[in-house]
Amino acid sequence: MKKFRKVLDGLTTSSPGATVGSPSCGSAAGTPTAAPTPKEIDVQETLVSENFQLCKTVRHGFPYQPTALAFDPVQKILAIGSRSGGVRILGRPGVDCYCQHESGAAVLQLQFLINEGALVSACADDTLHLWNLRQRRPAILHSLKFNRERITFCHLPFQSKWLYVGTERGNTHIVNIESFVLSGYVIMWNKAIELSTKTHPGPVVHLSDSPKDEGKLLIGFESGTIVQWDLRGKKADFRIYYDEAIHSVSWHHEGKQFMCSHSDGSLTLWNLRNTTKPFQVTFPHGKIQKDARKESCKPILKVEYKTCRNSEPFVIFSGGLSYDKAGRRPALTIMHGKAITVLEMDYPIVEFMVLCETPYNNEVQEPYAVVVLLEKDLIVVDLTQSNYPVFENPYPMDIHESPVTCTAYFADCPPDIIPILYSIGAKHKKTGYSQKEWPISGGTWTLGSHTYPEIIITGHADGSIKFWDASAITLQMLYKMKTSKVFEKPKPGEGRAAELVEEDPFAIQMVSWCPQSRMFCVVGISAHIILYRFSKYDANTQIVSLEVRLQCDSDDVISPSENENNPSFSEPSSHSPQPHHQHQHPASPGSRTPEGIKDSIPCLKVKDRAVRVPPGYQSELVIQLLWVDGEPPQQITSLDINSAYGLLAFGNCNGLAVVDYLQKTVILCMSTLDLYGSTDPYQRLTRSPRRNRQSTSEFCMRGLSNFYSDSKKRIRTSYQSLTELTDNQQSIDMERNKSPTSDHVNGHCTSPTSQPCSAGKPRIPMGPEGPRLTRRGPGRPPFRKAQSAACMEISLPVSHTEGHASRRAMLQQLHGVTMYSHDEHHSTTSYCWSDRESRENSFTRSRSSSVSSIDRDTKEAVTTLQFGESYGRKNDVLPTPCLWVGTSLGVVLLIPMSIPTDQEERMEEPVTMGVSGAVLMLKGSVLRFSFLDCMGALIQPPYEVWRDHNAPEDPDRLRRRKLVHFSPSSSQDACGDGHLAVVCSERQAKVFLMPSQSCLFVHNITESSFVLRADVVSVCNSVCLACFCANGHVMTLSLPSLRPLMDVNYLPLTDMRIARTFYFTNGGQALYLSSPTEVQRITYSQEMCDNLQEMLGELFTPIETPEAQNRGFLKGFFGGNAHTFDREELFGEAAAGKASRSLAQHIPGQGGVEGMKVAASGVVGELARARIALDERGQRLGELEERTALMMTSAESFSKHAHELMLKCKDKKWYQF
Repeated sequence: MKKFRKVLDGLTTSSPGATVGSPSCGSAAGTPTAAPTPKEIDVQETLVSENFQLCKTVRHGFPYQPTALAFDPVQKILAIGSRSGGVRILGRPGVDCYCQHESGAAVLQLQFLINEGALVSACADDTLHLWNLRQRRPAILHSLKFNRERITFCHLPFQSKWLYVGTERGNTHIVNIESFVLSGYVIMWNKAIELSTKTHPGPVVHLSDSPKDEGKLLIGFESGTIVQWDLRGKKADFRIYYDEAIHSVSWHHEGKQFMCSHSDGSLTLWNLRNTTKPFQVTFPHGKIQKDARKESCKPILKVEYKTCRNSEPFVIFSGGLSYDKAGRRPALTIMHGKAITVLEMDYPIVEFMVLCETPYNNEVQEPYAVVVLLEKDLIVVDLTQSNYPVFENPYPMDIHESPVTCTAYFADCPPDIIPILYSIGAKHKKTGYSQKEWPISGGTWTLGSHTYPEIIITGHADGSIKFWDASAITLQMLYKMKTSKVFEKPKPGEGRAAELVEEDPFAIQMVSWCPQSRMFCVVGISAHIILYRFSKYDANTQIVSLEVRLQCDSDDVISPSENENNPSFSEPSSHSPQPHHQHQHPASPGSRTPEGIKDSIPCLKVKDRAVRVPPGYQSELVIQLLWVDGEPPQQITSLDINSAYGLLAFGNCNGLAVVDYLQKTVILCMSTLDLYGSTDPYQRLTRSPRRNRQSTSEFCMRGLSNFYSDSKKRIRTSYQSLTELTDNQQSIDMERNKSPTSDHVNGHCTSPTSQPCSAGKPRIPMGPEGPRLTRRGPGRPPFRKAQSAACMEISLPVSHTEGHASRRAMLQQLHGVTMYSHDEHHSTTSYCWSDRESRENSFTRSRSSSVSSIDRDTKEAVTTLQFGESYGRKNDVLPTPCLWVGTSLGVVLLIPMSIPTDQEERMEEPVTMGVSGAVLMLKGSVLRFSFLDCMGALIQPPYEVWRDHNAPEDPDRLRRRKLVHFSPSSSQDACGDGHLAVVCSERQAKVFLMPSQSCLFVHNITESSFVLRADVVSVCNSVCLACFCANGHVMTLSLPSLRPLMDVNYLPLTDMRIARTFYFTNGGQALYLSSPTEVQRITYSQEMCDNLQEMLGELFTPIETPEAQNRGFLKGFFGGNAHTFDREELFGEAAAGKASRSLAQHIPGQGGVEGMKVAASGVVGELARARIALDERGQRLGELEERTALMMTSAESFSKHAHELMLKCKDKKWYQF
């Protein structure tokens, strides 16, 4: 426990310039009388560094770029390898584990040690790894690095400790799984083929042991050569030379036949009695043409030949479709007897695997399902039903159904919200799934004691929103909604719709959700906002639309030579849009200027008819920004909604607007500069008198500045400035800077504060619109494609030749800003994950030095907003509703509001706002506000208790709004009125005492990087400030003293996907999109790290291995007994010798007991180790018991036959034999 006390004497020395003086505060000057002084602040902080530790918890979603698949038929767990070196292991719902190879090499193949709790992975860097799955966090036990040969195929027979490894040179090596060292036994390619063969057979593409005899190894070479190798005799039993390349081989369980798939789309069936030619050749999808020639078909990449007891065998394969049928989707073909079923897939097939009842390859297989791994999905087909339905996937594999563009994370939600969302979402679930249970049911998982309701919200490029239940480190979809249903569908070829036909006009940029009031608000890329209310009843509603003209316009810019030292600024002309202030008549909505330029029209058309909406979230209000003089509206950069006030505020690079959603009116629409009035803290220099033109879209949202010097070879981005003009500025085609401060130039003002348009009224549906021009505004389309957070991968160049245009590209990725210019040739580095990416996206570094954005441009974006009870001026005695506004120049503005308290007056009387509130200053763009009381407790914003507006009316009960307020003075009898305001920017954090506006604490978070995300969160019954920086550091600071508690270099910013989706929440948790298809959750709480082992699922559960079928004495004696084959005699060091040391290098891993010591310490670790040792001992005893029983059965059989033979021969004479 440590107490922090601050006195006024130390404030100025600890934070130079931290407190803004009276001249900057305008009307807020004066000393409050009732507010506490800093010496009275006595906060007892409880958080210490030992409360924090950063670690990954769980990863959700579909593995990105999958490459390999494996299944343990006894444990019933599935493993998926990926191109980035990741391995996902899945069991029953709740059993989901992610492992990562440190090398990051692609996973080529996975092999389970069936029912052994281990997994072998072969990677593209020619390394084999053995994973221990008997611990909740798997670890590598051994690694074996091949130095001179490249791995192409691996095979591990059931219940064998010797792994066969095929290589690109055609050789086959054998690895001991227990010691992970190479055997001296090698099958060289030149020994496998005939000496007379003149060509190399190619890489090994298949290895398998014969079901009839484990001492026979079938080797398939890519060229079409197949060899059965006698392991005992060290010679080839037979060799097959086929004209077509081989892709896969599958045995019949009796070991007398096998089937091959080939590159010409054919399947060949071979009989061991005659290997000179195939027993059967079929082209499943190759029809005979008129000229008696077969259709050319695509290769069959894999085939599986599985037998059944009571029906014909299954032949299942991927590929093989004819080339002639263009546009056909990838397919999986199931041949069962004479019936052929083709299952078309949405994505290319990466791998498939047939699930069978038995793990033994010499028994009837009885397949019951097929797991199909696609490029972007995982499906399981039920083979036990004739129509082959798919199983309902219990894992959240469809997060990327449409690319994710934003995320939100809410921990400790109201407990009733999850069941309600689930009940409504369950009504819209798909049907037609298999009625059987999900076959991947391995592992164990129990609901831990440290759980609470958590919800994750994802916004997508197609305008859809998904709510996910994230409680207890699982993920399950609750509810899905589509925001595009609010708008009319764009018709191709008609007007502005023709410009959007290939775009994503409904993509979600940000969301704001109040779980208590269940109000939900989304911001779209088309500069639109949709407000939703929650209802359990369906309804017929008429969607109300508001159109806001939030655009800064001006004519020529003042020359520095005319007014460099005394720049003049206009006073705000009005606090709300009023018609009598205008001096020019704007065009009516949907009209165009005589030159054909769009003006006063929105980007999308809202449905103008009553629509039937189902239960759930129902749209109540749509707000759209308008085109102005051919310029598209700038995208919205900040949003906040407060259900208690009934207000919604949003801002962009042009200004701020506040909407009363109860009265459906706009109560404030002003440029950012007009918000200052006479309190502007900056002496802004005007721009150069060049007459070049520059698009106003280049000065939107948050800017970029203060890049690293070239010697540090890093990138610095700041929201303070959007562009830094280099020496070759003359080559840029620039538009005149349009600023709302041009009153002194041309005698009139065209700022948004004087535009009447239809900002204050609901939009009236209009008739048919006039002719539309298909050409776009000056130099760019009305939107860009949706900046999907899932489609952003960037490289960080260190060259010295990039231009400043790249900074606009990074800004566009980070905040969804449309920035076009004619100097894109400066950008030299590009990236692309999919075709959805636009051409201007790059991430490069500027040659120019850092220049203050204040000297470059007078525009600043509204970067964050927060409603709350606060003190708008220094001399305020009581808290009032206020709107806190943060800008890209580090300025904090307080706007006090007057809101009628009576419910009837609230619906009729207007809300008034005074913009001459306080002004505070920070370094860098403002990111987050939060409020604490004088005891250091978090003050929640007021909210309205949810009530269903569509519920049936109760005449005996008045439908009144129930508001919940958290007053700053409710629990502060000791220190009087007042509260603490926590403000965090991209460079520093400050704590102010309100209403005196004294800066109590200041902490410079970073000098070399910048903060991407900051949140005030609850951890261990206290609060702290959590920050994520662009250099990958995750930091926590105590409140209110801003002491550093944790600073971990966790995740370097390698792509903008992470920056746009990183989100902190309460309980010490956070998430981000780790790949375009996966969500990674992390924790920075020591308590949760300690309990993580309890929350994770067990991958391995002790299960008795199924007994092999009794083959009978005579059948085993005459048919060749596989159990008599002793691999140790052949492959052991005594018989085969040691392998060359230069061929492969053994690397010990950190798994096993050592890894377990890290994962679990103390008594828990000892118990876990004892349990594993007991399981292993029990398993060995079980195996010994099985062997004993087998020997007893054989002995009884032998005794029986001997007795029968004795009885038969007892009375015979010697000459009768």
